[in-house]
Amino acid sequence: MTKTSARAETRRPSGIRTPEPARALANAGPVTAAPGAPLPAATLSGALPAETAPVRVGAFLLSAQFPGQTHGEALDRTVRAAVEAERAGLDSVWLAEHHFVPYGVCPNAATLAALLLGRTRRIGVGTAVSVLSTTHPVALGEQAALLHLTSGGRFTLGVGRGGPWIDLEVFGSGVDAFEQGFPERLDLLLRWLRGSRVGADGPQFSFPEVAVVPRASEPARTPELGTWLGLDDQSGLLRFPRQRKDADGAGDEITAMGRPVAGPPVVVACTSPGGVRLAAERGLPMLLGMHSGDDDKLRMLELYRTAWLAAGRGEEQLRRVTRQHVAAGVAQVDDRTSQARATLLRAMPGWFEYGLGAHRTVDGRERKMRDPHQYTELLCDLHAVGTPKQCADRLLATAERTGIRRFALLAEGSGDREATLHNIARLGSEVLPQLG
Repeated sequence: MTKTSARAETRRPSGIRTPEPARALANAGPVTAAPGAPLPAATLSGALPAETAPVRVGAFLLSAQFPGQTHGEALDRTVRAAVEAERAGLDSVWLAEHHFVPYGVCPNAATLAALLLGRTRRIGVGTAVSVLSTTHPVALGEQAALLHLTSGGRFTLGVGRGGPWIDLEVFGSGVDAFEQGFPERLDLLLRWLRGSRVGADGPQFSFPEVAVVPRASEPARTPELGTWLGLDDQSGLLRFPRQRKDADGAGDEITAMGRPVAGPPVVVACTSPGGVRLAAERGLPMLLGMHSGDDDKLRMLELYRTAWLAAGRGEEQLRRVTRQHVAAGVAQVDDRTSQARATLLRAMPGWFEYGLGAHRTVDGRERKMRDPHQYTELLCDLHAVGTPKQCADRLLATAERTGIRRFALLAEGSGDREATLHNIARLGSEVLPQLG
């Protein structure tokens, strides 16, 4: 294990700038706390005492194709990183889905999740996200049920509406699926995951009632203890998965009556007030993006709380669902903060320019891209980038201030396979022990 200096052990990250609130949340309503201060305990959206809601850290894997790499190299890094994340004791891995751009070369996160569930034994695997605007909800529901039942309940389905990209034309769903159709698609998906027979009579989907096979609402097979501990694994010694706790209630979707919903957990990517309200009204936890600072998260949590209570749900149920919110971020662990930042600033701007710049809109509308270097600096300021102590402090500070306890951290920002594996290993061996 690499040792950190005495100086690194005693100070917070340097050079951290307070980000401006995201424009998408400008009309989300007032927050009942002064900027830079935590919300009062009675107002914070479902915050839980640390002893009942442990901080849970996962790896966010985009299958990013950095300049000069092949598609196969990017995907190989993702597969190896997922295996290393389990070995390092992380709670989960989260897989992104993109089409036609090198920003991420995985076109189907659920398919890749199936592979990784087969390569691992204990770690949770989730999609972040499966894009509903270009996917038939029933087809995705069938995939999710299959992975839930065959993995012993280790699969989480993250969904989002995606963007106004050319994907909508290629797959035939059209721009209306992106602009207007997400609620109908989400509701059909949820009915499929929860029911035994489902039909549809909506503007996008209309079909007679059919049987749900396989049925996600059946109890998932629980792996035997020896399998869960890795005692039947012949690939080498694995670290005990200290973050996997099946009894703490994390991952349970809550009904209006406060009871867990059977089937795979579902989370919704939220980047706007409308998305936050939709998630709260359906009783689903949020997945918050990498660009969101703590102030943005607080605004979204307060909006979520308002919509949750307006839907007739109670405070105790809100406290339980808060355990399931997931915040995406970045993690780069090094002996010095300057080294960690330099690693990302060398690699990520080129990837952003190369990957995000390849996006094409479905109708020719103009989409301005962030300055790649400035965006990388912002991510370094917001997230766990620095020494192990500084990374742990950053995660704990966000958890304490917002009540969010689950993180999906982009660990492949160096663009290099071996450096990514090393980064994940240090995240497990040097950061996780400091999270309590």
